[in-house]
Amino acid sequence: MNRHDGHIHTPYCPHGSRDSLKSYVENAIFQGFAAISFMEHAPLPESFNDPAPTKDSAMTLHSLDNYLQDCERIKEEYQEHIKILTGLEVDYIAGYENETATFLNQWGPRLDDSILSVHFLTLDSRSYSCIDYSKDTFQTFLTEAGSLEKVYQCYYNTLIQAASADLGAYKPARLGHMTLIRKFQNAFPRKFSDTAMIENVLETVEKHGMSLDINGAGLYKPDCREVYPPKYVVETAKKRGIQLVYGSDAHTATAVGQGSGVISPWIHSDL
Repeated sequence: MNRHDGHIHTPYCPHGSRDSLKSYVENAIFQGFAAISFMEHAPLPESFNDPAPTKDSAMTLHSLDNYLQDCERIKEEYQEHIKILTGLEVDYIAGYENETATFLNQWGPRLDDSILSVHFLTLDSRSYSCIDYSKDTFQTFLTEAGSLEKVYQCYYNTLIQAASADLGAYKPARLGHMTLIRKFQNAFPRKFSDTAMIENVLETVEKHGMSLDINGAGLYKPDCREVYPPKYVVETAKKRGIQLVYGSDAHTATAVGQGSGVISPWIHSDL
């Protein structure tokens, strides 16, 4: 039996599908999962301007209470069949730590689980880029940074900031898809090694007692074709004693469990 899919999105995701919560749960049960975590993108800070061209990175604050209530209802409906955890994927945005901590202090008591992810990068704390939105937005940030290595350094340094940040008592305990910067690696091939950068992130994750989201979505991205993070990083994390939690990062009901056949032999995910 698959133990836990710890990263599933919902119809509340503006850039996802309209598949019902029930359809996600039913597919998880069909695949033999004992537990799932709904991890919808938390509302962005009100003063932050979503840099994604379509302005659809996260649910609105207006939708949040409905999302939490719907999760509670589906938990009760399926309590005899599967354990469902209510969660949020929270964006770490450099310079917005206070707003994020205030948000978590308000809503954290209603959460069972959460992930801290980096999607937005900045070079000057004034303008931000949604680094995984498209190859075009990646190229724009690359041009601004001056080199691909600097883009990677910016991303991994931001992950270190995220893991180190004081976001209060409800700070997410799990770091999301830590090699998301490789989403377009086949379109923008590296001529350098990012191993030392990854080691620095793992050291910080270990220091702060965080776990890692081992995310299957990258396997299905045509310019990535690997798990976020890949197996050798998973093995290094295991040696450090870092807890690993599989996540499909499903944005459709049919994507629940994606990559689990590859990842499950690597890790054992506890609740």
